Amino acid sequence: MARRAANNPRQLREKGCGCGPCKEKYPEQKYGARKSRRDCIGSWQARYRDPDGKQCGPTFPTQKEALAHLDKVRTQVREGTYQDPKRGAITVDDWWEIWWPTVKVKSVTTQNRKLSAWTVHVQPKWGRRKLNSITWIQVQDWITNEVKGHATQKKVLELLRHLMVAALRDRRITVNPTLDIEVSPAPAKHPDDLIPPTAAQCELIRKHLSEYYLPLVVFAEETGMRWGEYTALRLCNVDLDAATVKVKEVLIDDRGKIRRKPAPKSKAGFRTVPLTPAAVAAVQVMVDKWNPTATESAIDDGMHPEELIFRGPLSGTKRKGKDGVKVELEGALTRPNFRRHWIPAIKAAGLARQVKNPETGRMEFWPRVHDLRHTFATRLKDAGVPEKDVQVVMGHERGGRVTWLYQHAGPELVEEVRLALVSGRHLRAVS
Repeated sequence: MARRAANNPRQLREKGCGCGPCKEKYPEQKYGARKSRRDCIGSWQARYRDPDGKQCGPTFPTQKEALAHLDKVRTQVREGTYQDPKRGAITVDDWWEIWWPTVKVKSVTTQNRKLSAWTVHVQPKWGRRKLNSITWIQVQDWITNEVKGHATQKKVLELLRHLMVAALRDRRITVNPTLDIEVSPAPAKHPDDLIPPTAAQCELIRKHLSEYYLPLVVFAEETGMRWGEYTALRLCNVDLDAATVKVKEVLIDDRGKIRRKPAPKSKAGFRTVPLTPAAVAAVQVMVDKWNPTATESAIDDGMHPEELIFRGPLSGTKRKGKDGVKVELEGALTRPNFRRHWIPAIKAAGLARQVKNPETGRMEFWPRVHDLRHTFATRLKDAGVPEKDVQVVMGHERGGRVTWLYQHAGPELVEEVRLALVSGRHLRAVS
């Protein structure tokens, strides 16, 4: 084992000091005359090598402080807990460039959400700050007073927390400033804003829909499938004789570009959905119109709209692009285009009402096409289908989510309770 240096820590010579050693190193003939003194005023340098073998030499005003620092660092190096302060002095922008390429993201939508949270919220606030300069109270103040909305706060804080956890594991910071940060509570919605449209209301909406989109809405109402699932439906996954549909893929919006995704929302999303006669008829109408091919293309091969059952009305037509060249439209249905027909239909049916989203503050129309999925779940509940079976058909991993999110009590419950209070009749037990 190498012997420690006898002059560690050592005192550095100063040009302004008048002691003998300093005058010898910095002669008065060259650096000017100084008042003679016995004790040197130079700072003390503590020298050591970090775990990588790099020599470090921070300076301190006194020998006592330098010795204390040496003892502390030597102990950390022996125990394997040493952290170089300079590694935590990089900016959050620089750390993002190092960290983000190492992140494994499950899906394109998750990746886009994280990138949006970084671009809109995290980077403008913390990008130029050093990692080791961010404190807990600063993060809490930012989340409370600058980031609006419960859901947004959760997603933004989740990204910043992962960023800081990685820095902690990489030994760039000693404390994670995002621990125990509190977000605002989720806003509650009035029950009237949660109740899905009834069967009679759905029928009224269908009467005011254009003939082209009628099969799509009927299919959504009869199967309870998600928008991305039935817009991605291909003839190879439909068995009209057995009246079933296999959910194998979905369509997602990747920053304005519709793409195929090889997996539904969760593993439970891979499922077989039974078709009612009305759903079979809806599929048959679109098959007769578009005559889709029964081939099964690979998801990585692109959209292949010739296999889709539900398409946009302009599928296959050519439009000029930004470069002036005509290109053939893929034909996949998009939410914005469908809303141009859905909103007028619910308005003509006299059902549309605007509801303020407590998260974003934006005004939204009720009912949404997604509410047809809620209507389907309530319909299964009223038919006595066991909750576990509802869970499987709708593609959920937890049955409780079906109970609390999709099955809502309507006006009939209010009347039943009123009748029980007036007549004294016992309420029926429900499972």
